[in-house]
Amino acid sequence: MSATDRAAPRTSPAARSAEKSSPAGPGHGWTVLGLVIVVGLAAAGRQLSESMPALAAGTPLSGVVAAIEYPVYAIALGFAGNAVLSLARVRERMAAAFRTEFFIKIGLVLLGATVSFAVLVRAAGPAVLQAIVLITVVFGATWWFAGALGLDDRLRALLASALAICGVSAAVAAAGAVQARKEQLAYTAALVITFAVPSIFLLPWLADLMELSPAVTGAWIGGNIDTTAAVTAAGEVAGEQPLQIASIVKVTQNALLGVVAVLLTIWFSLRTAQDGGSAAEGQRGGRASLALIWDRFPKFVLGFLITSAIATVSVETIPAEVLEPRLDAAKELQTWALTLAFVSIGLEFNASSIREAGVRPILVFFVATVVNLVVGLLLALVLFQGFTF
Repeated sequence: MSATDRAAPRTSPAARSAEKSSPAGPGHGWTVLGLVIVVGLAAAGRQLSESMPALAAGTPLSGVVAAIEYPVYAIALGFAGNAVLSLARVRERMAAAFRTEFFIKIGLVLLGATVSFAVLVRAAGPAVLQAIVLITVVFGATWWFAGALGLDDRLRALLASALAICGVSAAVAAAGAVQARKEQLAYTAALVITFAVPSIFLLPWLADLMELSPAVTGAWIGGNIDTTAAVTAAGEVAGEQPLQIASIVKVTQNALLGVVAVLLTIWFSLRTAQDGGSAAEGQRGGRASLALIWDRFPKFVLGFLITSAIATVSVETIPAEVLEPRLDAAKELQTWALTLAFVSIGLEFNASSIREAGVRPILVFFVATVVNLVVGLLLALVLFQGFTF
């Protein structure tokens, strides 16, 4: 032991634990500051969405500004904050505060309070059928095309899962199932965000251009945009009714994530055994059970269903003058949660992973996205054309 080591004071385990958990530590301080920035940008986005139409009244831009909803301002401010924090080289230190998935799950659970359970039940059948067909077609097309370009099987699984199911969450579940490398997960996550953000604005515009019904618009958005946050943002841009259907379709796809993760685990484990891996590993894959499905199942889906059921029963049993203020409060909380999520989309975006990904994964993602758009539109037209609210 060196003299320096002998001279250094010893710290007890309790003291070390206190140091790690102390809220005054630099990590916690940056996280708190990041959270303040997220809330501040969200408040600014809400304020802009309320004040800009009045400011633009009587100008040539009044029609355009009136059509811009709060998700657009929130995402734009998130990107602006991203640029400023990146230039200041502090964005990574605050990354723990940029919790897109957390905020969006809160928002979607609260959204259930505004979605009639009757609408949910009637939309569930077409949504399940759309999810099964779309996941099968898009996963298969992505897997085949990525293989034709010579991509690694694990990266193929990540890309196919992200495109077919629910973006980054599906990629994370698939990465655990196939034991993908961290770099492959980073590539996939970056591609998901890069393609999802333009879709927030592109799909509502195309739906309006094609004069699609609200239900078809929502089904197309929910079945095609990869991340739940981006689906919600696009639904908000398209309108309240498209948002309801988009959310139902998306949570239905999310609910199938556990099934796909189990199938990937079994397939890769059996293939490992066949390729010379341990027989025990192959048997573990073969014994994958409902416990793994439950582990991968997105629990917020249950919250969405329960909230919708409670709200629907409440409408029939509680006087309107008592219930409406509470539903209005839930709607306000939902809007705040979603605004925080949309700001975080912009703040979390990281272009460096895309530059490292190379051309082939980008090409796979582009081609599979086109397939997803076409097949998704056809399914939405067939399954939701006659849907009424």
